[in-house]
Amino acid sequence: MKKVMALSLGEVILKGKNRHRFIEKLIKSVKRNLRNLDHGRIYHNMGKIYVEVSGDNEDKLINRLKHVFGIVYIAPTYEVETKWETIEEAVVKIVDETLKDHPEYKTFKVKTNRGDKKFPLNSMEISAKIGGMVLKNFDIKVDVHDPDFFVYCDLKKDTYIYVDKIKAHGGLPTGTNGRGLLLLSGGIDSPVAGFLMAKRGVLVDCLHFHSYPFTSERAEEKVKKLAEDISNFSGDLTFYSVNILDIQKEININCPEDEMTIISRRFMMRVADKIARDNGYDCIITGENLGQVASQTIDGLKVTDAITDKIVFRPLIGMDKVNIIDIAKDIDTYETSILPYEDCCTVFLPKHPLLTPTIEGIEKSEEPLDCDKLVEEAIGKMKIEKIGGNDEE
Repeated sequence: MKKVMALSLGEVILKGKNRHRFIEKLIKSVKRNLRNLDHGRIYHNMGKIYVEVSGDNEDKLINRLKHVFGIVYIAPTYEVETKWETIEEAVVKIVDETLKDHPEYKTFKVKTNRGDKKFPLNSMEISAKIGGMVLKNFDIKVDVHDPDFFVYCDLKKDTYIYVDKIKAHGGLPTGTNGRGLLLLSGGIDSPVAGFLMAKRGVLVDCLHFHSYPFTSERAEEKVKKLAEDISNFSGDLTFYSVNILDIQKEININCPEDEMTIISRRFMMRVADKIARDNGYDCIITGENLGQVASQTIDGLKVTDAITDKIVFRPLIGMDKVNIIDIAKDIDTYETSILPYEDCCTVFLPKHPLLTPTIEGIEKSEEPLDCDKLVEEAIGKMKIEKIGGNDEE
């Protein structure tokens, strides 16, 4: 009898011409997330990926695997030979463990998936026989409508017996939908945006803007921590750090005060566009949410988007703040995001920002600025580093 983690995959991964590519990417992600934990063989078998458990680190394996996009649920499973005596041994062992953990359980139901169609019994007959094993060994009853727990049997070349289905994030394997450059601030929204795009298979790297020394080094460390939190899901990432203080000063001197915010956002997009072009990114990702702040009106977003012809993904655009906060708490970025360190200088923020900018009007206001030079100088001083997660024990 062998203990394994059975990883159930999303339907989109198991169907279509990209099936093998998706599974290969997913196995690669699993190996990466488990890289410093002891485990046995990792293999694919008829719609599931299996990770052999070694040592006393089952909980750690589960916590890591929950971070792998493409996995729908994780099942701690006993793998045995397809023989009734070994199946019974596994069923008795796992039900005994379950009832010790949950003495309140009084009813059960068996669900069988017969992958090996050559096996002489059908799924209903297998379930009935396993149910008989449970009834023979334990003082509990069958309830086919509302059981306290299920006993699952996947009968393939070998047989897999499990009880728990631990929910994971689902989504698509990392790297199956191109590369994206996330504009990562120290707020609540942008880490959630990065998480959601990574969940759709985008390989995410991060671009952070700051105004040092007007902003503190602790503010940048806060954002690096958020990038590390994202990397726990998406894998090692590149972190670009760009100081835009000189740009903000030039805007403050040469442009109308009420346009400061929107022009600053356009410069951020200019920097992002150049980095994306120079480094082969397929898209730009932001945490913008419609109507949340002055630069996030429809007019403001239109003026910002005019800078680039890269597709700009805004996965939070129609979400309520409470929904965003719920996701931030779920992925453990919320507590870091609310730390009181500003990452961009607030000295230059207008008291009454323009809410209805036009492309023509903003372009006219930008005429005194040497935009290309300012962007080149900012990128020339840019710092780049690699950030990776999954090193905690």
